[in-house]
Amino acid sequence: MTPSAADRAPGVLAKRLLFVTGKGGVGKTTVAAALGVLAARAGRRTLVAEVARRQDVSRTLAGEHAPEMGAEIELAPGLFWTTIEPQGAMEEYLTDQLPVRALADLLIHSRAFTYFAAATPGLRELLTVGKVWELSQPQRRTPGGQPYDLVVVDAPATGHGMAYLAAPRTFADAARVGPIARQGRIIHQMLTDPRRTGVIAVSTPDDMPVSEALILHRELPRQMGIELERVVVNAVQPRRFSPKEARAIRAARDEVSERGARAALNAALSQHLRSTANRRGLERVRRATGRPAATLPVLFEPTLGKAEIELLADRLERTL
Repeated sequence: MTPSAADRAPGVLAKRLLFVTGKGGVGKTTVAAALGVLAARAGRRTLVAEVARRQDVSRTLAGEHAPEMGAEIELAPGLFWTTIEPQGAMEEYLTDQLPVRALADLLIHSRAFTYFAAATPGLRELLTVGKVWELSQPQRRTPGGQPYDLVVVDAPATGHGMAYLAAPRTFADAARVGPIARQGRIIHQMLTDPRRTGVIAVSTPDDMPVSEALILHRELPRQMGIELERVVVNAVQPRRFSPKEARAIRAARDEVSERGARAALNAALSQHLRSTANRRGLERVRRATGRPAATLPVLFEPTLGKAEIELLADRLERTL
């Protein structure tokens, strides 16, 4: 990355690895895509990685021509995408670690070994985060793999996301010695290095998602020894009316008798109440974290595409 690109990148995007998590349904995939777009704009060669075979980011940015899974596909200049599937990550790990390719192939095609791997608690998480780690390395072990300045991970929902982050240390502690323990410690060291790794919590302004983001804010230092990088609050309602204007609308609603006019005034009041409740959620984040949330507006579109992600990236650039 050139010095000018480094100067343009917000601090959070200057890391090598960025996990984006939050309660299901809050738009963390949208935020991950917008962060990827923003980082690529800043001159960083960026990869957005989805887990568990998902393709949401690629569909959003590439439309009907979503690329095949498994490859690292360039969706826009400097912006790449991939999806990580645990079975593929295990095959890559075995091929890399075992000295004889025939032995790796034997294990890969062994039904008993496959069942064992699937039944081992946390192994899927370890393999996935191990692949994430590999993608973020300046020297890649994947044949022909090119390095990235930043890897943005569209991680699972908050609780499961914490399990991903903790998996390398858990396996390292259990194994104690050997290649799994050694690599687990190396990965854990990177995940807990705030210069290289950051975690972003995505929420909407509603009570439950905010509460989950604030639990992550509290638990991440305790469980991983790092601070939450930022809370991004998505789908914030615009503030259309001042309190004085809302009182005037309420008074007019109480006096009008025509049904259409009354319905319109009720809709305006309902929007004002939602906007007011949103501000309370934002204030909870500010009080708990000591800094304002980065906010993204609600977009009144049935589906989001490249143009909408670009618009959200514009907003993130101003609020991160």
